[in-house]
Order: sequence, then C-alpha cells, then structure tokens
Amino acid sequence: MTSDVEVQPSAEPSRPPTPSAPRTWAALRPLLLRLHFYAGILVAPFLFVAATSGLLYAASFQLERAVHAHELTVPVQEDQRADLPLSRQIAAARAAHPEGVVAAVRPAAEPGETTRVLLDVPGLAESTRLAVFVAPRTGEVRGALESYGSSAALPVRTWISGLHRNLHLGEPGRLYSELAASWLWVVALGGLVLWLSRRRRAGRRLRGVIAPERGGSGLRRALSWHGSLGLWAVAGLLFLSATGLTWSKYAGGNVDVIQGALGWSTPALSTSASTSASASAGDHAAHSGDAHGSPDAAVVDVDRVAEAAAAGGLSGPLEIAWPAKPGGVYVVKEMDRLWPQRNDQVAVDPVGGQIVGELRFDDFPLVAKLIRWGIDGHMGVLFGLANQILLAALAVGLMSVIVLGYRMWWLRRPTRGFGAPYERGSLRRLPWRLTLPLAVVVVAVGVFVPLLGISLLGFLVLDVVLGRIGAARR
Repeated sequence: MTSDVEVQPSAEPSRPPTPSAPRTWAALRPLLLRLHFYAGILVAPFLFVAATSGLLYAASFQLERAVHAHELTVPVQEDQRADLPLSRQIAAARAAHPEGVVAAVRPAAEPGETTRVLLDVPGLAESTRLAVFVAPRTGEVRGALESYGSSAALPVRTWISGLHRNLHLGEPGRLYSELAASWLWVVALGGLVLWLSRRRRAGRRLRGVIAPERGGSGLRRALSWHGSLGLWAVAGLLFLSATGLTWSKYAGGNVDVIQGALGWSTPALSTSASTSASASAGDHAAHSGDAHGSPDAAVVDVDRVAEAAAAGGLSGPLEIAWPAKPGGVYVVKEMDRLWPQRNDQVAVDPVGGQIVGELRFDDFPLVAKLIRWGIDGHMGVLFGLANQILLAALAVGLMSVIVLGYRMWWLRRPTRGFGAPYERGSLRRLPWRLTLPLAVVVVAVGVFVPLLGISLLGFLVLDVVLGRIGAARR
C-alpha cells in the first residue's frame, strides 16, 4: 500500500527528468498510484487477516504434535521386538471402534510414532474420518481423533486451517481468502513498480532501494520502511498469491479448465484391476457383505498389500486405502511432502496381492508438478521447518507493510492540510493508445480472476461517486 508521498530528500536532490523519459509511464503512474491506494485501504484488512491466520498455520504442525502428543507418539521401546503385523494393529483399532469401517491406514513411518487407522464413521463432517492411533509394537490403542482431508489434519490444525481458508463461515467465507489472494499480486507488483520508480527519480543508489533510510522520521520513515520491506517480500507474496489462487473456488476453477484443455492436469491412478482379479475380489466382498470389502479380507490382505508396495519401490510414509467398492483395488500412496518428494502410487489386487497399476510422480506433467510443489510450499511442508520459518517471515512482513501503509495514510490525511495526493481523472486522461490495450488486459484478468474483476469495478464506481460528491460540495 505504497503512498507515493512527495517527501524530498534533504541530502540528495532529485534528478530532473530526461527528455527521453517515457511518456507512457507518466500517463500510467497516477492511475497505478490511485489503484494501489484504493487496494491498500479497502483490501488490506482481508490481507491482514489472511496473513495473521497464515502465521498461525505456519506453526500449526508443531502445535498439533504438542497438543496431540499422546495419540501421535509412543515411548521408543528399548527391546528388539518387531512391530505387529498391520492386520493385528487394524484389528485392535476396529475392536476399539466397531462403529467404523476401515477406509485407510497410515503405518508408523518412524520409531516412536503410532499407526493411524482411518475409519469411515456415520455422522462425521465431509472429508473427515476417525483416526484411531495404535502403538505398532503392543497394539495399544492410544486414542482416536477426527482427521480432516488428505493432509490428515487433526483438530488443532483443522481449526487453524479453517480459520485461514474461510474464517469458519463455510463456503461464503471462502470469498475473503480468494479476494485476498486475487489482490495480493496486484498490490505487490504495483507497490514494487511505484517504489522503484520513486527511488530512480530521487536518484537513490542500491542501498536506498533495498534498505530503509537512516535518520528519517514520521512520514518519510514510514514510507522508507514500507517500500523496503515490500521489496524484500514481493517474490514470496507473488508465490503465495499464485498458489492460493490455484485452490480457490472461482479462479481455481478456471485454472483447472486451462490445465485440462492443455493436458496439464494431474494424472489419476487407474483403480480397476484385471477382470479376473476384480471378479474374485467382488465375490470375496459379496460373501462377507461389506461394501468396502470384508473385515476379514482387510485383515488377511493388508500385509501382503504393504509387501507388494515395498517390492514396487514405495517407501514410507505410506497410506494404504481400502477398495472403494466391491471388485476395487487397494491404492498405496507415498505421502512424503518434503524435498525431494516421494509421491508415487500403486494399485494392488486385494486377492492376488500383485501390483496391477502404477502412477509415478516423475511422469506427471511439469505444470502438475509445479502446482503440487507450490501447494506444499504454501502449506509449509515442502522444506520442513525452513519452509515454515519463511512463511512466518512473509506473514510478519506483510502485516508490517500493511500497518506502515495505514500509518502513511494517517500521517497524510486531508485534515492535516496535505490535500488529496491521489489525483482523480487519471483514467480519463489516458491516451487511446494506452486505454484500449489496458481495457483488454483488465477485462481478461477480471474474467480469469472474477473476484478481482468485480471488486475492481466496485472501486471504479466508488471513485466516481466520491468524485461527484466532492464536486457537489465544491
């Protein structure tokens, strides 16, 4: 929210404009300045909330492990006993919670961790399962918690994630986060251009661009810190905006359409086994009367499924998902989101135990890989703790830039006699050679990012109304 306040430097005189200075920038600068001002004043609260909740989410993994330590961990045994077969661990979970149907299991990946058995239980919210935590060596059930989504978030992280995604307001609440992501890249790029152009006109050297001025105060100091912090954060803010839009409702839907049209969609593993295997699995499930396959079949086959996945090159952490319907196959997925990632998948025949299909992450289209990496980076899991620290720094930086922007606006408020620094009518004064291509670009971006287009139209209407009111008063 860069307020382009004309605070002349005391020691370094401004350079006079050169005759070759481009007239295009002279025409566009007032318009960009006004857009940046409106976005800063009206959209910054949404960005501040998103940054605050994002800061909480960056620490949510440690909070989850601390709050749910009893369920997630077991004392590391000093004896040499091996882990119980998965089938016995699952049987212990089902005995403790017979109301659920086994949907998946996540074997303990490291010593001291519990095995997570995921059950479909009636009455739970969408995309939520009951996670039963079992000690791998003893079969002790350590507890059960609701687990949300593919990331298997437990209650603490689920609550923080919901706050960041929709403020716990459901689908209407998602508009806030999409609006913030839609404007973040506009505000960041606009501020960057305004800051660099101001520094160039003021004759600043490199240090005056990348670092705050020394000895400034008041408005000048706020502007210097606002611009310098924004410069350092701009790359990360653009990354957060782009990745946030990929899973938003409206802009994200347009991204999916483009991916599909260009053949860049994330491929899906074929879960249909061979005809004979499917028939035998269906007969087995029909004999037991279980829509997911029989409980007995799950107990018998899961260990062979794990062995087949290991033979196919998959390594932990893993998730073994039960057949979704009679005649289906087990799907085994690598769940390692750290770099370098392991995200291979195989389909395993539930009766014969052979791999009947595979999907390797190396075979993903490049765009699908970039989106996967981007989402994991946005969530803070791609590079582990370093990723979380970087996200926390970006959140604090964005919050600081917003606060400084509001301080600049307050210091230069009209009641202090500064007048209005944001000149009206800049759009009307644009030459046609700029107006037409700019209109095409704005319409195209507005269609692709609908909340940006709608809110931008709202800004234009607001600006016209305020201008009319001001003219009537004068």
